[in-house]
Amino acid sequence: MSTQQNHNRREFIRRSSLFAGSTAIAYQAAGNAFAQTEKNDRPLMGAIGVGRQGSYISRKAAKFGDYVAICDVDRMHAEKANGDSNLGKGKAELYSDYRHLLDRDDVEAVTIGTPDHWHTKIAIDAMKAGKDVYCEKPLTLTIDEGKLLCQVAKQTERVFQVGTQQRSQTDQFVKAIAIVRDGRIGKVRKIQAAIGSCGGGGPFQPEQIPEHFNYDMWLGQAPEADYFPQRCHFNFRWFYAYSGGQMTDWGAHHVDIAHWAMGLENSGPISVQGTARFPKQQTNAYQVAMQFHMTYEFPGGMELVVRNDTDNGVLIEGDKGRLFVNRGKLTGKPVEELADNPLPEDAITKVYKGKQPGDHMRNFFECVKDRSDPISDVYSQHRSVSTCHLGTISQRLGLKDDNIIERHDNNDITIQGRKIIWDPKNEQIAGDDEANAMLSRPQRKGYEIHT
Repeated sequence: MSTQQNHNRREFIRRSSLFAGSTAIAYQAAGNAFAQTEKNDRPLMGAIGVGRQGSYISRKAAKFGDYVAICDVDRMHAEKANGDSNLGKGKAELYSDYRHLLDRDDVEAVTIGTPDHWHTKIAIDAMKAGKDVYCEKPLTLTIDEGKLLCQVAKQTERVFQVGTQQRSQTDQFVKAIAIVRDGRIGKVRKIQAAIGSCGGGGPFQPEQIPEHFNYDMWLGQAPEADYFPQRCHFNFRWFYAYSGGQMTDWGAHHVDIAHWAMGLENSGPISVQGTARFPKQQTNAYQVAMQFHMTYEFPGGMELVVRNDTDNGVLIEGDKGRLFVNRGKLTGKPVEELADNPLPEDAITKVYKGKQPGDHMRNFFECVKDRSDPISDVYSQHRSVSTCHLGTISQRLGLKDDNIIERHDNNDITIQGRKIIWDPKNEQIAGDDEANAMLSRPQRKGYEIHT
């Protein structure tokens, strides 16, 4: 790292400390008054990460709880969220370091809307601090992180909801699973999950770190890297240091529905292989696969295909019929037949663990109150995102192996991924030490995940 970068790093750590200290004084009185006069029986909340998606889920949660603390490494995000009449209402205490927020005894639950590479560490620290957790998807950066989350969730008995909100959409996904559970398509044989593609970008030129942004804290466990705006906020998902591209972004939604339909929420595939198109690999440029076609084998002869060259959604095929579902429609002959042969009255609530679906955030707060498992519990979501991670591992190893199928005019390449053999019981990759090493990532000193 250059002398200038070292200076920037020290300066932003200093500024973030001043930010936390000054806001703690400025907002302490307001936060206390808010808790005393407006709490009633509504949980007191902390929001960690309030960029675009983080502020969205926090506003949803504010219907059921009261925010007394807001944290973001981008001061502009924190101040905007606090000024939101549907979130902070100008009364929350602001932080740039989430650990200070978790030190508050009055905060009962937190929403986590950070980039993916921060989810696990913050969620573990929150559960150990006695907080219930609503965490955005994808749940983890690596498979081993998911194992740790499940371990701590079991130890602490905290309520943990993951933001795979499709599990609460009654007219589409919940009904689709109820149709499958009622045997309307017979035994599930094959599922095709079509998710979005993404483009390449870069190389990007390093820029001066903005004064309002604690970039070193934003990087967290990831390696030190040049700052440029295209690395951060929404675009972080196109870099493997922080995410897994569309495979884990949209994949966390549709692969989860596939697991749900197969009834394998506590298991996983036994193999995966496929093809992927990558942008030209450059420094300071987007890295993740832009398009892919991955085929998974599951126990019982079931197959899952994850691709991004068809209509976004999930096609579920059984030996008696099939149906297609996405966020806008639910179609297929088994759906049409419901007019003459409706589902049993309790079919929907059985799928939804005995509760009424329709609002993913409401489900979280209902479970906070009665201490039951929410519909997107940490255990099932660890398993479904593990399937996504295995696809990413196959793709990245294929790129490393130089298994090139096609070279494109713009220097993109299409590769054959390495075949991965997965043991879902022991959660290990068989016969491939290099692949098995990718179940975790090195973590930068000072940002390690501890249980």
